[in-house]
Amino acid sequence: MTPSLTRPRFARIAPAFAAAALFCALPAAAQDGFEGQRNIVVTGQGEAFGAPDMATVHVGVQTQAKTAAEAAEQNQAIVARIMAALEDEGIAEKDLQTADYSIWPEQRHDPQEANETTIIGYRVNNSVRVTVRDIDAVGAVLAAATDAGANSIHGVSFGIDDSAALEAEARKAAMADARQRAEDLAGLAGVTLGEVLQISLGTGGGYPVPMYKSVRMEAMDASAAPSVSAGELSVNVQLQVTWAIM
Repeated sequence: MTPSLTRPRFARIAPAFAAAALFCALPAAAQDGFEGQRNIVVTGQGEAFGAPDMATVHVGVQTQAKTAAEAAEQNQAIVARIMAALEDEGIAEKDLQTADYSIWPEQRHDPQEANETTIIGYRVNNSVRVTVRDIDAVGAVLAAATDAGANSIHGVSFGIDDSAALEAEARKAAMADARQRAEDLAGLAGVTLGEVLQISLGTGGGYPVPMYKSVRMEAMDASAAPSVSAGELSVNVQLQVTWAIM
């Protein structure tokens, strides 16, 4: 499995076109409440990257039988085997959660009677949300679920359990970006930066599309662990900073 959880994290400053700046020489009553204070407002962008350390995947079982009870019974037996297999792979009970359970009839339309339909059986779908806290075990977990009877796997996504360090890194980069923009504007305008009057914070995240996509599993070799690429995650921070100018 790649990537390694020990890979370094880093921050970078977003391109210049990503931020807007405003030079203000009007009384604050008409601006941001800084009465009589000239100011510069800039928006700084910061982004920090890190390798994911957890994954979430939906493991599903769909069964079909002549009656709803039979379909449900078959489904539950398979789900029980899947749960046992996942626990054998080290998945804790708290990381297994039912995400969807549905039953619906299979109908056949009578070609001779436009409004006539006949119920020929029932389908049951049971989907379990699985949180995998060992990123290197994702492929083995998927293979174990498939071996136990899962016939659909979808919604593979990656995350970072504690993103506080990345957020702090991104904020630092955003503040440095904002200061650089403010200093550049002040130099162009022939003024000097004063104290910071106001800071507004915004955050966001960017997540890669996983290489392992939603598929039906019947045609796959259940004994082979699928290849899953976790990629890299990012945290984006935007700071709007107001400086006094002199």
